[in-house]
Amino acid sequence: MLPETRRRRLRELISKQGYATLDELVKALHVSESTVRRDLEALDLSGVVRRTHGGAVSSASAEPRGALPAFDDRTHTAMAEKRAIGEATAALIEDGDSILLDGGTTTLEVARALLAREIHVQVVTNSLPIAQLVASSPRTDLILIGGYVYPRTGVALGPLAIAMMAEIRVRVAILGAGGIMADGVYNSNLLLVETERRMMACGQEVVIAADRSKFGRPALAKLCGWDEVTRLVCDAGTPEDRRAMVEAAGVIVHAAGPEPPPSPNGHAGPDVKHAADPKGETTDERTEA
Repeated sequence: MLPETRRRRLRELISKQGYATLDELVKALHVSESTVRRDLEALDLSGVVRRTHGGAVSSASAEPRGALPAFDDRTHTAMAEKRAIGEATAALIEDGDSILLDGGTTTLEVARALLAREIHVQVVTNSLPIAQLVASSPRTDLILIGGYVYPRTGVALGPLAIAMMAEIRVRVAILGAGGIMADGVYNSNLLLVETERRMMACGQEVVIAADRSKFGRPALAKLCGWDEVTRLVCDAGTPEDRRAMVEAAGVIVHAAGPEPPPSPNGHAGPDVKHAADPKGETTDERTEA
């Protein structure tokens, strides 16, 4: 059965019942569980259905995405770049690894890519969206960090979350970023930064996953200097001078995905004029389509 035919049948079954379990879908289509999972991933990304623990619901009967407005608004921003970054970051993870995933739209794509690889991974996260996604995988051991849940993003923050991580050790801690400058990584929420610092301390390696829009963008609070980061995974459209800036600090840089086509002004991606000073700060004049 062709993937398009199979996914159309899945849509029909889920739409008719409102909800369908993974076992029901496997039996109805006479395919493997991993095939159904991949199809549900694709349908979820397209917004046709919503994945849940052990199955899926139709979009019509699912809870409104406005429940996490800030998270959902950002999900569709630079989607192709985030998917490429997610796949490249997931490729760094080995079977049997333990990882810690920060909350965010880019790290959610890392989680999706990990599930597609079908390897056994221990995942520690403070993100409700990521936990909901990986909990349905029989190859994933999930540890959910608790604490105050920031209502805009579904991420657990604060003293309780920090205390829970005191005894946790993982091979790789993977975090997003609100801003990337020559002197390090920034984020926009002070409470989040405190929690992320504890996350970094849990990992033998620290990986920052961020698309090119974060470069030259200072945020409210500094998370760390580059001496605390092992790798940066960015999209291939990130200007070479920005990548070189991070590499010069001793960080391994991975550029994910194909180079984007040039815009009318000769630059890759959106029209951006960068005026960089020695500190890596920029003034961006953007013209988005």
